[in-house]
Amino acid sequence: MFGETDNVGLFNLITPGEVKRAAGLVRRGAVFPLDAAVNAFSPAFFPSRGVPRHRVLHGEHSPMFDDVIDNFYPQASSQWDSLGHMGYSADEFYNGATAADVAAGRRNTIEHWAQRGIVGRAVLLDVARTLADDGRPLDPASATGIEVADLELAWERAGVEFAPGDVVMIRTGFAEWYLEQPLEVRTGLPGNFAAAGLAQNEEMCRYIWDHHVSALVADNVGLEVWPPQGEPGPFRFLHNVLIGQFGLAIGELWWLRDLAADCATDGVYEMFLCSSPIHLPGGIGSPANAIAIK
Repeated sequence: MFGETDNVGLFNLITPGEVKRAAGLVRRGAVFPLDAAVNAFSPAFFPSRGVPRHRVLHGEHSPMFDDVIDNFYPQASSQWDSLGHMGYSADEFYNGATAADVAAGRRNTIEHWAQRGIVGRAVLLDVARTLADDGRPLDPASATGIEVADLELAWERAGVEFAPGDVVMIRTGFAEWYLEQPLEVRTGLPGNFAAAGLAQNEEMCRYIWDHHVSALVADNVGLEVWPPQGEPGPFRFLHNVLIGQFGLAIGELWWLRDLAADCATDGVYEMFLCSSPIHLPGGIGSPANAIAIK
């Protein structure tokens, strides 16, 4: 869609005109940081990701402090998945890139978004609140698939229309649930957890594509339901299609509670969003570094 050498994906839909229109959504000057603490989700959900070790550097009698972070995984807390994070298959990544291209930092890595910046209109779909009001409370720590009909109901509640390039944020309540758990519960979750998320089927992929969104963001571990619930085939794990074929940006473990509470109060579910991914050449993921402004 965007040329053979494109490494940005559906963020191309956020044109200067869309950014200008999104800026008009700032009416109150209310600011909502959307990042959880970098060490909030500890221990890590997946063994390949660890918890950062933070050391403050200070010499005796020195007026200066510095610090250093070791074992830092950019996707361990509120994060972006770059287009190099997941392919459609082992050697088929977005827009014809190969595994070798990604490994060498030639294609689809995070700096392409960092050099562009992520600025535009965001819409919050408060699925957790919507389903609760509908008499179907969502257990965020269950392997419950959120269907297209559930998203449609949340869109109806939001009272807004889709626009090309939207960053759609989906609240399941998972991050809030997690941070309320005692350490003994969290310690038992790695490799053995469940999380509500998008249902894994072709209908969901068609719905996302047909509405021309640039990114999907959630407050759960992987956007889609975990463990995977789909039938064997290309839609069992949506990341392969959404990132590897569509070029869609995916954000996970975003902190949406405070924004959702404000939206429920004032009834406004659209806002200006800005995010600055880490400028790491060859990087695969990034902290979200995201702020919503209403």
